[in-house]
Amino acid sequence: MSFAGFNRAWAAWIGDRLERRGIRVRYLRWDAPAEFPLVHLLRDLALDAGRILVIVSERYFRLGTRTHEEWDAALREVVAPDPSRFAAVSITDAPVPSAVAALAPADLTGIDADEAERRLLARLDLPAQTPHEPPGAPRGPRFPFAAPAVWGGVPRRNTRFTGREPLLDEAYRLLRDSEPGAGLLTLHGMSGVGKTQLAAEYVYRFGSEYDVVWWVDAGKRVTCRRLLAELAPKLGLSTGDEYGERLRAAREALRRGEPYSRWLLVLDGADDPGQIEDLVPAGPGHVLITSRNPEWADRHSRLLEIPVYDRDESVAFIRLRAPRLTDTDAGQLAEALEDLPLLLDQTAGWLGDSELSVADYIALLDSGLDQDVVKVSPDFPQAFQTAWSIMLDKLRDTVPESVDLLRLCTFFAPGFIPVRLLRDVPHDGLPDQLAGLLGDSSLWARAINQLRQYSVVRLESYEPTSDAPLSAGASLYLHRMVHRIVRQDMTTEELRVYGDVVRRALAAADPGRPGDSRDWDAYAEIVPHLRHADALRSDDHGVQTLVLNSLRYLLFIGEYAEGIELGRRTLEFWRALLGESHPQIWELTYHYANLLRADGHYAQTEAIERVAVRLLREERGPNDIDHLRMASGLAADLRGLGRYEEALELSRSLHTAYRDLLGEEDSRTLNALNNLGFSLRQLGRYRQALELDRQTLEARRRILSGRHVFTLFSEVSYAVDLRLMGRYAEAETLQTMNVREHGTVLGPDNPQTLRAEHNLALCRYRCGDYERAESFLTHVLERYERKLGETHLETLGAAVSQSCFARRRGDLGRAREASEILVARYGRLLPEGHPFITGVRANHALVLGAAGEREHAHALIEQALAEMTTAVGERHPYTLGCALNASALRNAAGDIESAAGLSRLTVAGAVESLGGMHPLSLSARTALAADLRSSGEHSQADRMEAETISDLTATLGDRHPHTIAARRRERPKWDFEPQTT
Repeated sequence: MSFAGFNRAWAAWIGDRLERRGIRVRYLRWDAPAEFPLVHLLRDLALDAGRILVIVSERYFRLGTRTHEEWDAALREVVAPDPSRFAAVSITDAPVPSAVAALAPADLTGIDADEAERRLLARLDLPAQTPHEPPGAPRGPRFPFAAPAVWGGVPRRNTRFTGREPLLDEAYRLLRDSEPGAGLLTLHGMSGVGKTQLAAEYVYRFGSEYDVVWWVDAGKRVTCRRLLAELAPKLGLSTGDEYGERLRAAREALRRGEPYSRWLLVLDGADDPGQIEDLVPAGPGHVLITSRNPEWADRHSRLLEIPVYDRDESVAFIRLRAPRLTDTDAGQLAEALEDLPLLLDQTAGWLGDSELSVADYIALLDSGLDQDVVKVSPDFPQAFQTAWSIMLDKLRDTVPESVDLLRLCTFFAPGFIPVRLLRDVPHDGLPDQLAGLLGDSSLWARAINQLRQYSVVRLESYEPTSDAPLSAGASLYLHRMVHRIVRQDMTTEELRVYGDVVRRALAAADPGRPGDSRDWDAYAEIVPHLRHADALRSDDHGVQTLVLNSLRYLLFIGEYAEGIELGRRTLEFWRALLGESHPQIWELTYHYANLLRADGHYAQTEAIERVAVRLLREERGPNDIDHLRMASGLAADLRGLGRYEEALELSRSLHTAYRDLLGEEDSRTLNALNNLGFSLRQLGRYRQALELDRQTLEARRRILSGRHVFTLFSEVSYAVDLRLMGRYAEAETLQTMNVREHGTVLGPDNPQTLRAEHNLALCRYRCGDYERAESFLTHVLERYERKLGETHLETLGAAVSQSCFARRRGDLGRAREASEILVARYGRLLPEGHPFITGVRANHALVLGAAGEREHAHALIEQALAEMTTAVGERHPYTLGCALNASALRNAAGDIESAAGLSRLTVAGAVESLGGMHPLSLSARTALAADLRSSGEHSQADRMEAETISDLTATLGDRHPHTIAARRRERPKWDFEPQTT
């Protein structure tokens, strides 16, 4: 079977239909190199033993740039004398050489798969009965005219695509031969080399072997997340409208291979692997990435480097793009443009319509026309800047509106540009030429078509019809090289005018509700364009509101690093623009500090907010809303720094102020009540925290709804309180339901979802379900590390739990390694004396003790006990836990009297702080019974042991590990757990 590579999908389907009938097929891609006579190439086909089936298409006869007359002569000489050796099917309506009639092709155009198969078999004189196939036989390729079950975002096929055959074959081989779960391939190369075009051609050539083909613009994380979430409904998954639920469902469906296992996901423009690595699904399908970054090789991807065209490919492409040029012309042009596909496409496109000769064009390049106007990166070909100057002049002369549109595009980020937003901009106040462009559909269409004709942009996500406006759903794709050079070619006034239009478009698209997950898709589309639109420098109130809402959105979805950078740069511009004390500065400072704090920068946020609180209080008074809000941030900073008493005092005064000013059920009063509850929890006052968090939760459920982000947060807080109070079963029940809601509303990798899942793992652990708890926590920690990094405090909190789990099951090597890392990392991140630093040292002492290093462990736990007493007081559960562990090591060291004395104090303190039936109180009583027995007071020890076991049974159950351990007289241990949020 002889076919053009462009028609590979037809060859695969035809070959499959024949091979299922027992016919052996040899596939031969037709290349027709120009240096070999056409007659010789056709005779070489006839050397094969079997019949020759030719797939007739326009592309088959355009390979090698031969004329129809040459084809007619060759077909008459080779095919006509022996027509029985040759057969053909036709898949085109385009004109073909007249001598093709000698092949008597069966027409397969415009019919369905069954009729096409019947005509194919009839042309080959084969019986038409359906072949017998055993149960479970693999499905073959899809009929080329039939669309896959799911198809989305794929660029239109480039009908001028030329060459690259070895690269396409190698990409197919690498993905086909990959192990399940390892089908990840990155097309890597410089800008303009054609990576995206190659990926698109791969989709069209091999797409018939997939049931799902989904294309994602992966240049920005927020866009990548949005487009992956949009896949869920296309897969037929039953999800709500919430962004997070759709994202989680889509990734899980790809991982499982249900409902489709033959899927292809294309991540285009993924130049920052660290941004989206955690979004790349595993599973039975394939992932194809385009990127300038070779670091994908370090992230389980195979790399396939994409070079510039070789010279023959360049010549063939130029001849296809500009038929008036000769092979010699094409070779000279390719050499001048250094075989770069993007530049060849754009230059040949307009040279084909121009009377300018290639020699004159190259002379223009050599003269360095407009060298001072256009400046590009040094890694671009030297000819690029001059070639672009020539093309821009051509566009200005033909359709000047196309240059206006192109300039507007450069105020969006390069890549996929939602130009439909421009059509929704109010036209009042627009310059005349732009008002005309945006308001006149025919002018708009003409501008887009001119840019498409010269391959300056691609039009995506839209198929023109006679009754639909061109703007409906329209998105243009603009290459980064084109983006940069057009932007640099504008004057200061042009930058202002065009930028203002795009800024107005982005502001008009702001949903205004960054806390509502249903609007996150819209923000994901807007945020990547803020920097390129110069939105941060704008003095327009609507644009400034958009920037502030974008910061809140980035906080809610957990993209702290991106939010911090956006906030830092905005603060720099706004201070110069508005002055230090403008109301917008305070608003911006508040959101910027929230992002810094969420990323663990407590000392920095305290310094920022302490100054802001003082200035606002002096300027506006203590009951000003901005002052109260900034003071709330300061209280959070103090909590993060371990200054819990200061935080509690400030939190109490703030709650009172909000309540008196706004009432009990205002959302801001509830936020203050939530913060007060957290301050109490950090001080170990779990019963009081439980009551306040219950009140907050009930009010938020009543006022905000059960699925609101703040309501879900309150549910976690209440479940944490229940667990810390020893009500493990209640906590696990509530947290299990809450985790499901988090995954639905916020998605699997949102930091708030991970916090909920971490607490669920701890609930299971406290209930004694160690195996499920450890397995679940491992998954949570992996996602924390991908999302927030290994040194974020939330990540470290999960790592603390994992280290404790490892020590419990006897994996001391892993526990010790993790514990040493945690001690070092907390020491670098937090100030000396912070309870978290002391707590992880106390945990490390347990690891050392279990490893037999009792002297070292004893010294470390005594140090931790003293430091924790200083940090939070002797009645805090943290201190009581350290005391519980210290008494055990004193006993092991033979200091029985001191151990018993400390155990008595621990029992008294735990009963006072937590109640006599709290698990920590019961553990302290178990430890005291052991110390009494060691000191010879057996009757008192037996009595206390019996009472404690009875209380453990009543509280936790007779099969709980704590109860069983007490019966076995195993000394209890306490694990430090940092409370970060």
